[in-house]
Amino acid sequence: MSKMDHVEILEGMFTDATEGIVVCDRKGKIILSNPRAQMMFGFTEKEINDLDMRELLPPGLLPDESSLPDDYLKYAARGTDLWAKRKDGTEFPVEIGLSSVKSNSQLLTVAFITDITERKKKDDELKMANEKLKKTSYKLSRLNQELEQKVEERTLELAEMIRKLTKAKKETDMALEKEKALNHLKSRFISTASHEFRTPLATIMSSVTLTGKYAESLDKEKMLKHIERVKNSVNHLTDILNDFLSLDKLEEGVVKQHPENILINALMTSIIEEIRAIAKEGQRINYDGPKQDENVYVDPKVLRNIMINLISNAIKYSNENTTIEVKVRIIEYVLHIDIRDQGIGIPLEDQPHIFNRFYRANNIGNMQGTGLGLNIVKKYVELLEGEISFKSKPEKGTTFSLKIPI
Repeated sequence: MSKMDHVEILEGMFTDATEGIVVCDRKGKIILSNPRAQMMFGFTEKEINDLDMRELLPPGLLPDESSLPDDYLKYAARGTDLWAKRKDGTEFPVEIGLSSVKSNSQLLTVAFITDITERKKKDDELKMANEKLKKTSYKLSRLNQELEQKVEERTLELAEMIRKLTKAKKETDMALEKEKALNHLKSRFISTASHEFRTPLATIMSSVTLTGKYAESLDKEKMLKHIERVKNSVNHLTDILNDFLSLDKLEEGVVKQHPENILINALMTSIIEEIRAIAKEGQRINYDGPKQDENVYVDPKVLRNIMINLISNAIKYSNENTTIEVKVRIIEYVLHIDIRDQGIGIPLEDQPHIFNRFYRANNIGNMQGTGLGLNIVKKYVELLEGEISFKSKPEKGTTFSLKIPI
């Protein structure tokens, strides 16, 4: 291929290039441009070739004394977009590639200029879309956080509401149970009181009437017999009332313990001697206490009430000619008391309920009682911060055991 052919090919490439090509000298004077550059800037070939390179740049972009194209490239290197100016004064974004060429010992600069208006537009649109996406993402994130917070708040509110409803239901259930228990106790009280009061009152009425008749005939023996019946019935009524009053005072917290130093053998002997008066024919009450009388620090009145109630029960539920044993020991500052009888015992099915109010075992028949005695005893024992337990076999007898700190 000849030199002429090479020149033609280069001229063709220069003319048909899709990029604008501008050749200028070191001072920035344009000496050559291709059709694409002329069309891009809106100048004719003659017009553009008479221009200085600075005239293709927006005003104020570079100082007048700056050297082209070096300062233009330094300006772009600072991250600033490159812009060019058309003949009509409008500005548009460009990309510029530079290369140097020597011609006749003169250093020329070739600028390859690409109009990136569409690309810039797309980039700006993409940037705006990204900004919008960021804002939307931020808003969604905020909304999500707010939603999570609201869900958490609603969850806490719901949990609190459920807790309150559960508590209210529990309180309502407890109130209903208490009401049922009170109604049951009221029925038991009315039933027990009416029965227990009716019998002695009928006995008193009958005995008083008969005593009046016997008074007319001066039958002293029969009169004394019925007077004794009246006394026993009155005593029974007094016991019933005492039970009700004791229970009421204990439940209201009116009764307080007042401990003092007492001799345990002396107290127990006094109680047993007092209660022997109601023992059945042939019944024996044996006492087994410490060999030497010992001082204990306890409320004597409360302890007396406990012992009288338990020993009275042993007498009531044991037959004639049986033995009741009262055993007392002091072990490590604890008073241990056992009351053992040979009575009818407590049926197994009744044993879990024996300390309940108004509860009476199924095997007591027509024996008098309110069903309050053991309930009162348990409350007295708890008042002394002690413990009460029992062992029982039907028809073999019962042993009640007390442990009271002294």
